[in-house]
Amino acid sequence: MRVMGLVAVACAAALATASPARAGLESDPALGAAADLDAALAALVAADDGPVGASAIVQRGDRISFHRAGVADLRTGRAIHRTDHMRIASTAKAFSGAVALSLVDRGLIGLDDTIGELLAGQPAAWSEVTVAQLMQHTSGVPDFTESQAFRDRFGSDPRGYFAPEELPAFVADRPLNFEPGTEYRYSNTDNILIGLIAQAETGRLYSNDLRQLVYRPLGLMQTSLPNDWLMPRRYIHGYDVPDGGEPPEDISELASASGAWASGGLVSTPADLNRFIRGYVGGALFGGEARARQFAFVEGNSDPPGPGENSAGLSLFRYRTRCGTVFGHTGNIFGYTQFMAATRNGRRSAVVSVSHQYTGSTLEGIRLADERAVCLALSRGG
Repeated sequence: MRVMGLVAVACAAALATASPARAGLESDPALGAAADLDAALAALVAADDGPVGASAIVQRGDRISFHRAGVADLRTGRAIHRTDHMRIASTAKAFSGAVALSLVDRGLIGLDDTIGELLAGQPAAWSEVTVAQLMQHTSGVPDFTESQAFRDRFGSDPRGYFAPEELPAFVADRPLNFEPGTEYRYSNTDNILIGLIAQAETGRLYSNDLRQLVYRPLGLMQTSLPNDWLMPRRYIHGYDVPDGGEPPEDISELASASGAWASGGLVSTPADLNRFIRGYVGGALFGGEARARQFAFVEGNSDPPGPGENSAGLSLFRYRTRCGTVFGHTGNIFGYTQFMAATRNGRRSAVVSVSHQYTGSTLEGIRLADERAVCLALSRGG
């Protein structure tokens, strides 16, 4: 189904859902926004190339609502739950940002410290790249996932283990894409280097840094960084949805998370991801210079693009939508597409999870669902 067709389905579903009680929905903005979100999720799943399942958790102050369409597991037909595990893809970059900014807040590293000062064994060409530039994707460091050598090895053994130090080595012989600080270009290598810097400064494994600096302070009980391909039970199954009417293929456990590590290897739940983004954006983990610098933005889209107008901060994106502005991150990986965002005070938040890695034809439907989740989060009433 074409993009315009998918959007048209969403609009039709919204009208069909809202029409019987339109007067009531118009008198309560929150009810209307909730109906619009439900319609967008249903339309996304109903599209010819849509995902098997999609969900959204929205919190306004202490009020939490959970919305879902489709199923968590095509084989059993089990419904999606907010405590089901899922791969969170590049929203994991916000977690590495949380680690880095927590270390800045503690005085262990500085945002203007360089790779040359903090991390031994990296190419001389990268030595002047700063922590802030890595976090904002203005480093110029090439993306290891674009390396043919990485792709060949991953393709031949997707469940094989990658040591974290191996990942930047795939592009260590390449020049910088541009002079650091002069351009924006999304690079997975940036966050691998942040994870390695954290390990070097704390003397702990990055997984332990996450536990000490992020999971425990925010009460995240179901978030982890695996080094293999296995998913915790229960989980939202991720699928590849082929063109041409072929049945979806379950690829939840296709590949080892070690090939993404600090750039996208985490597993979490909708409930934990919601709790994280509220604390991360809302200032629960760090303050002072770290928080002030985090909210300085340059032109740049998250990958995939989030709703509205995107711009890039430090391991954080600003999304200016028709309903207001929120801050967060997106991500996509085999079988999953994610969006999470919160208001700057952390009081209103939205997480949208889709069990399919976005394609060109599904992106606008996903962005529509993302925006409607934001609109519900920012709505009054209800």
